[in-house]
Amino acid sequence: MVELGPSDADDGARLGDVRRFVYAGEAHERDQPPHPRPPVRIVVGDQEQRPKDPLTRAALALRQRAWARRLLSGLSVVMALVAVGVLGYPVYTNLYQDREQGRLTDQFATPELEQAYRAGNVAEGQSLTRLKIPSLKVDVVVVEGTTLSALRAGAGHYRDTPLPCEPGNVAIAGHRTTYGKPFSQIDLMKPGDIIILETPVGSCTYSVNKAPFIVEPTDFSVVAPTPTGTLTLTTCHPRNSAAQRLIVQADLQGPAAGA
Repeated sequence: MVELGPSDADDGARLGDVRRFVYAGEAHERDQPPHPRPPVRIVVGDQEQRPKDPLTRAALALRQRAWARRLLSGLSVVMALVAVGVLGYPVYTNLYQDREQGRLTDQFATPELEQAYRAGNVAEGQSLTRLKIPSLKVDVVVVEGTTLSALRAGAGHYRDTPLPCEPGNVAIAGHRTTYGKPFSQIDLMKPGDIIILETPVGSCTYSVNKAPFIVEPTDFSVVAPTPTGTLTLTTCHPRNSAAQRLIVQADLQGPAAGA
């Protein structure tokens, strides 16, 4: 007896089973989450090479490491905030000083301040004198004292030195880059330039006697007493640094013109 092979129907059934198995496999693969992205590498021929350029390696590393991307984003935000602070701080201090100068100007004209000035009893942070440097277009009310709070007005009088226009060494400190920066250009002053001090009881003129010069922060000889009328202006040097002090000194000439 000759045995017959499987019928065409059986073949079709088996083919259908195979197809169902394949389709089920494809559906199973579609349901699976994507595989992690493999590291990016450069393949030359049969050999695998890493990029030699440091910037390219860094970029590839960031693509492969999510935590590095988050860290870089955070640092970028911090740097942006720091930049805004650095650029915005001088603007804020200038606006503050401008408002403070308006208040001090009003105070400067009051009878109460004149009385306190005559009694030598001007309080820390109160108006003391108006300083004018025509060659630099400086016009600022100077307060009594040189504390950080007092100097927010722009310029302050060293309390241990004589009052403006009196014999001896009158010393005034001022900001160079913030709080109105009234002393920003005193490095440009020349011998013979005029400085005027106006007080509640009168005014006087000083003439610069030498070119501006630099001293160490610990050199207090520039504000030491002098036998004749002297005016000393001090500010930080170089700009945006307190490493040294820039000094301008002038000799008392007498009452201001028209006083």
